[in-house]
Amino acid sequence: MLPMFLVLFFTLFLSAPIGIAIVSACLTATVTNPEVPLNLNYIFRNMVSGIDSYPLLAIPLFILSGVIMARGGISKKLFDFFAFFVGDKTAGMPITVIITCLFYGAISGSSPATTAAVGAMAIPLLVNLGYDRVFVTALVATAGGLGVIIPPSIPFIVYGLASSASVGKLFIAGIIPGILIGLCLMVYSWIYCRSHGEDKNKLKQNAARLRARGFIGTLMDSFWALLTPVFILGGIYGGIVTPTEAANVSVIYSLVVSIYIYKTLAWKDIPEVLREAVKTFAPMMLVVAAATVFTRTLTMLNIPQTIVEVMSQALVDKVMFLLCVNLILLVVGMFMEPLTSILILTPILFPLVTSFGVDPIHFGVIMVVNLAIGFVTPPVGVNLYVASGMTGISVMSIAKKAVPFLVAFFIALILITFIPWLSLALL
Repeated sequence: MLPMFLVLFFTLFLSAPIGIAIVSACLTATVTNPEVPLNLNYIFRNMVSGIDSYPLLAIPLFILSGVIMARGGISKKLFDFFAFFVGDKTAGMPITVIITCLFYGAISGSSPATTAAVGAMAIPLLVNLGYDRVFVTALVATAGGLGVIIPPSIPFIVYGLASSASVGKLFIAGIIPGILIGLCLMVYSWIYCRSHGEDKNKLKQNAARLRARGFIGTLMDSFWALLTPVFILGGIYGGIVTPTEAANVSVIYSLVVSIYIYKTLAWKDIPEVLREAVKTFAPMMLVVAAATVFTRTLTMLNIPQTIVEVMSQALVDKVMFLLCVNLILLVVGMFMEPLTSILILTPILFPLVTSFGVDPIHFGVIMVVNLAIGFVTPPVGVNLYVASGMTGISVMSIAKKAVPFLVAFFIALILITFIPWLSLALL
């Protein structure tokens, strides 16, 4: 067991592609334990079978839908609608960013995609309105984490695949926790703006510009963008479509809205949209395929059972178990990409989850919220690099400014962990 994990972390330390690092670790298990029937044929066969999954089809489809809507300017329509109401209030514009991330997360299912789509539009605007550039960048990077908690969520799909939990129920379970985290981020934004002040003249001018068309004009312009989460979540929640079918609906809807209603996208742009989507989800699917083999290797070596026995003896109650798991997930989230973390840790922790009586759906929410924090924590925090690439601000400068936002995120995490109702109320 130890040589396998040493090889895994060593190859990751060398910045090898995650899929290659995982396969290398699996091959190490064969070298150190000849009784394990692993060879290249077995590995590649299981990699192919690992991604031959109907629920897994939702991942590339939601990513494609998110790319179409980003190119179609949907995030700008959403932002203007919410700014219409609160744009001239204290912390109104930062709060608008958070609400837009909540809604855009219900389109893309991806944290980096939410950060990029909302940040590219919101950061220049808020800086022109007088907000500190680093603060705004940290806000967008942190709020982008809502993209994997508000359904549809790609990490929820992967967790459902790894644990056999219902993806539809996971989607529904993420709604209240996502809103709670958004509210916590809004509270800190309000505190920050109250203490640091805002340029009220610029805010009033911007609000006047947005309100010049009146409520009806603004609503009509944003109507089809606002309907997107209704189509996706309403179909799943109402039992009309499965998550994978909802992903298909999302792609078709985004094409119709962007090309024929808003006319912000043309058919000639579709090849480039497809290329961008493939560049995003192809490496992700390679990781999923490799992690499938890793999971089966762990099972062959009886590693999950061994860990269950050790932790069951060390942890005597549910509270200590949940605190320990949160700590593990927060640390892992700092160093590993979330999908990889889910695929590796779920088969290890899941037997413990059931033994301590934690609901699998509730645990899925706990895991994804923890790993969402990892999107904004160095050294691997993907959202930090996305935000840094858009603004030129150093990753560490953004990370330091994001600390209070992460504290707000962490407060929400504690509430979500120890109040299962927040995750299970809508089921």
